[in-house]
Amino acid sequence: MNQLEQLRSMTTVVADTGDIDSIAAFRPTDTTTNPSLLLQAAQKPAYARLLDDALAGGERFGGERRDDAIMDRLAVSFGAKILELVPGRVSTEVDARLSFDTQATIARAEGLMALYEQAGVPRERVLIKIASTWEGIRAAQALERQGIHCNLTLLFGFTQAVACADAGVTLISPFVGRILDWYRKHEGRESYPPHEDPGVLSVRRIYAYYKRHGYGTEIMGASFRNLDQIRALAGCDLLTIAPSLMAGLESEGGRIERALDPRASAADGAERIALDERRFRWDLNEDAMATEKLAEGIRVFAADTRKLQAFVHERGRA
Repeated sequence: MNQLEQLRSMTTVVADTGDIDSIAAFRPTDTTTNPSLLLQAAQKPAYARLLDDALAGGERFGGERRDDAIMDRLAVSFGAKILELVPGRVSTEVDARLSFDTQATIARAEGLMALYEQAGVPRERVLIKIASTWEGIRAAQALERQGIHCNLTLLFGFTQAVACADAGVTLISPFVGRILDWYRKHEGRESYPPHEDPGVLSVRRIYAYYKRHGYGTEIMGASFRNLDQIRALAGCDLLTIAPSLMAGLESEGGRIERALDPRASAADGAERIALDERRFRWDLNEDAMATEKLAEGIRVFAADTRKLQAFVHERGRA
């Protein structure tokens, strides 16, 4: 077996893309998208019909509500198309500009799920992606109680992971590569071996804590920069991988050893932490990397949402 096939035997492989052709080529179990990925995909002529359908669906709304309706319909159109190719779930993101508004996040998530259900997609095949702010985690907790399952994204710090598990969210996405980026910049190092990689170590710490305390929340490593990071997390619940890195694994022979095992990790996990809003905000503030990368990630996703809106507007005028 090549390394991608071996990885699939111990970890659920998720495609980190909005490109439908790549999904068809690599046959992942699940897929995850975000505004940046949808912007890349939407500019391809092959997906023009999805854009036109979203524009038509937003026609009955006016002003800012029309923009929101078009963006949500476009995201759901891509998601529904993707679900024709994968057996599992698709993650669809709530507008990052709502990251500090619990009630607005809940409302948009409910709207996205309603669109999926109108398209004949059952809610168990959809994960709503929400930024791992205090407000986003509270929104996810409320949504989970309704049976709307959530993927908490832009997760960089251990405190965020603890709060998500306590809230009973379905899945978290620690951003391995972006954590590494921060440490490379601030420590002046070009590279780290896998056993020292800060992003890898962050996921391993979360995994051990979750397994020790019996949390049902799944961990999906995300945002990889190289194959070594992926191999160092073999055995994680899920890993979401860009098509270029999946191609790299597919071309590699040699054995992948399981790096994460629930029984072994449970013995290494930290004692349970009691977390309230005050401690969450303080601990996050004390973690410079997590604070900076969370804020940056929200800004980037918000900027790409605006770019996607501008692209769709131009399409509507064409």
